[in-house]
Amino acid sequence: MLLSDPVTSIKGVGEKKAQLLNHLGIFTVGGLIEHFPREYDDRSEVRKISDFVEDEENTFFAWVDAVPENVHIGKMAITKVKLKDDTGSINAVWYNQPYIKNAVKKDEEYIFTGEYRKRNGRREIISPEFERADGREVLGGGRIVPVYHLTSGISQKVLRSLIKMTLTEVKAQLPDFMPLSIRKKYCLCERNFAVSNIHFPENSESFFMARRRLVFEELFVLQLALFEIKGLSERSGGPVFKNNNILARTQKALGFDFTAAQKKVVKEIINDTSSKNLMNRLIQGDVGSGKTAVAMAAALMAVESGFQAALMAPTEVLASQHYESFKQFFENFGIEVYLLKGSLKKREKDMVKADIADGKVKMVIGTHAIIQKDVEFDNLGLVITDEQHRFGVNQRNILSQKAENAHVIVMTATPIPRTLALILYGDLDISVIDELPPGRQHIQTYAVNSSYHSRAYAFVRKEVEKGRQAYMVCPMIEESDTIEAKAVDTMIKEVSQTEFEGLNVSVLHGKMKPDEKESVMRDFAEGRIQILISTTVIEVGINVPNATIMLIENAERFGLSQLHQLRGRVGRGKHQSYCILVTDSKSEQTRERMKVMKKTNDGFEISETDLKLRGPGEFFGTRQHGVPQLKIANLYKDSEILKEAQEAAKKLNKDNVWRENIDYEPLFRRVRELFLQGGRIGI
Repeated sequence: MLLSDPVTSIKGVGEKKAQLLNHLGIFTVGGLIEHFPREYDDRSEVRKISDFVEDEENTFFAWVDAVPENVHIGKMAITKVKLKDDTGSINAVWYNQPYIKNAVKKDEEYIFTGEYRKRNGRREIISPEFERADGREVLGGGRIVPVYHLTSGISQKVLRSLIKMTLTEVKAQLPDFMPLSIRKKYCLCERNFAVSNIHFPENSESFFMARRRLVFEELFVLQLALFEIKGLSERSGGPVFKNNNILARTQKALGFDFTAAQKKVVKEIINDTSSKNLMNRLIQGDVGSGKTAVAMAAALMAVESGFQAALMAPTEVLASQHYESFKQFFENFGIEVYLLKGSLKKREKDMVKADIADGKVKMVIGTHAIIQKDVEFDNLGLVITDEQHRFGVNQRNILSQKAENAHVIVMTATPIPRTLALILYGDLDISVIDELPPGRQHIQTYAVNSSYHSRAYAFVRKEVEKGRQAYMVCPMIEESDTIEAKAVDTMIKEVSQTEFEGLNVSVLHGKMKPDEKESVMRDFAEGRIQILISTTVIEVGINVPNATIMLIENAERFGLSQLHQLRGRVGRGKHQSYCILVTDSKSEQTRERMKVMKKTNDGFEISETDLKLRGPGEFFGTRQHGVPQLKIANLYKDSEILKEAQEAAKKLNKDNVWRENIDYEPLFRRVRELFLQGGRIGI
């Protein structure tokens, strides 16, 4: 077998089993052996039946002492088997697994692992895993046992057996692409040893050696791929922008002075765009830190230098908001701004596209509609994407490929911990706006349980009667039988005719039609709606300085960074603002998160805590585009290895030998295979 062979080349894997493996993202022999365990069960302690510990998993060798029998009680099938060793006997019981009757044979010896229970005088082992103990190597007991991510139709036992058999077949084929000099410097074991011991560790020391090697390897290869993408863009020439006193003129047009952090970022953009290199820059800063003003300065530079500029936002609401801001700004310079979004009528859309193609339009704001195939630019020099974590990396690439060479600015209001930013955006230079403009309100934050509802609602009413507005956020649109959480449709019924009778209350959620959403947001922004009951659709893209209260139901159901984003919808005007977090959860993690929200308004501190508590897989949501699907590394727990991997990648990239030197060809091939697809990153 070759590592590149399909899984059907593995003994015992037919089309049906191959489809199940495909559901796990496993398509090749190499993919199977790199399906690493998600955790391990320590079953190295083997007990005798007489030594069982109640309500715990026990691992033991036993003989089948009687023919297994199936008993049916109603629709339930119960399989019972009597087991014995030299200290006693016990019944094993399986529920709704009638095939077990034919899977264990009388007078055969097996190793079992299952929970031991004593109930109503009966002593039983409940649904134990088992494996024949006939002299072959045992994988499911008497050792540290790997536990894998599964899909319906395939068991841990089957997957362990397949992986063990495949490892035996291909072990000699696992070439070590890691340069020997790096292995020595960072104390990394050989790759065959690492892959074998990550699945079936010989002992704890072997496991830790294996894991260190594979974590380092994963982060090192990813970092090299990001440097390679960055290098490709740096080696090609970018458009040169003129700096016509841009900072002073932008400040004058906007009517306020930039903060020191904003000025620093504008200078970085000027340096990037005045050279012949292509700019790829991430601007991250908290809600209200002034990223959009910086983007306006960059766009003005592009347009005044004879190029087109385009800004892509993830929602029509946010695109419309940017359009209004940019239109007002560019009017100062006699430049027209166009808006391109999916909900435009075909005739309007075609007119905008034609004006973009012939260069009449210099500044375009839009949703993902601007990356459609039929949108062509005449001379695109600057691409800006907002709320980058909502776009896939490839979407960003598609927009930048609308021009042969265009400078790229990526903006995000989700502060990202430095470690995660270097992995997510390693192909970008990172700018941080880490201060807020003077006058931004500190939002007073409270965490309460649902017994405070009447007091919280009375407070909301009092603020609204002063002329203010309020958001009330629920995690769901409709009630669910399986999830206990407030829903928008329930809350509107509860409060509009009771606590908020006589007030103008409306709802907003993702299932509404785009024009309905637009209408509600416009009415709220213009003060016609006093209280907006919404899902997280308002997390980005609505700026209402008059809104002073953010009340969030079931706050435990949101990540810290999302809570911070929602809180950032208020505190945008001159009035004191408040955030009320409602949760009945008593979990330690919830308490920790509420404590952080009350303590600080600093998005970067919050993001570090979020990463620590939830890990990178959940930081943006499990399926967010653009987040690398790391198989084994944990960016929080493995931050020290990450630093080492980045140090090694930086040195290799700086020396530039690895692209040409034949000794590095296996490493370069690995980087290409995993991440580089026609010059684009494959994450």
